Amino acid sequence: MSALPPNVRHGAEAVAEAAERRWAIIVAVIIALLIGMMIVTGLHWAAMPPSRVETVDVTTLHIDGEFVESNLGTALENDGEVIVRVLAQQYSFQPQCLVVPADMPVTFRGTSSDAIHGFSVDSSNANTMLIPGFIATFTTTFPRTGEHLMPCHEYCGTGHEAMWARVQVIPQQEFLARTRTEKRLSCVRS
Repeated sequence: MSALPPNVRHGAEAVAEAAERRWAIIVAVIIALLIGMMIVTGLHWAAMPPSRVETVDVTTLHIDGEFVESNLGTALENDGEVIVRVLAQQYSFQPQCLVVPADMPVTFRGTSSDAIHGFSVDSSNANTMLIPGFIATFTTTFPRTGEHLMPCHEYCGTGHEAMWARVQVIPQQEFLARTRTEKRLSCVRS
């Protein structure tokens, strides 16, 4: 038997029931808020699609347009913008090695020809998904020179673990000097 008198035991049970009821209400409110947020954001995105959605025809990637082989790699555009064009395909990135300048904004433009891929460049905030039919674009700056790995971070099949590239960050002056003699920069050895 309990050591507490019956009237004390019933009082403790009432306090415990009240506390449990409060927590149940709090949890129900949190769940309702989360569901409400999902509905509102779902309706908002359906009515307002993301801006800058660019598409590309995957059947002609290698034949025509921005992602033909001769246009891949790093280039200094006429307006001074540094553009890196990357094509992902099972199980490789084209080009396999990219050259970018330190301390300059670098715009990555990439797509995939076959499956969903993605990449992240270690020691940086460069990270994106490459989806067939869409062009991923983002701009970043690399503060320090050096070589970084760029692995595929979306599982794309049995050869996924071998899908990676390298990014060489070189001093800004060296980069600008190389762009005077080379149209597309890459560190792939011929």
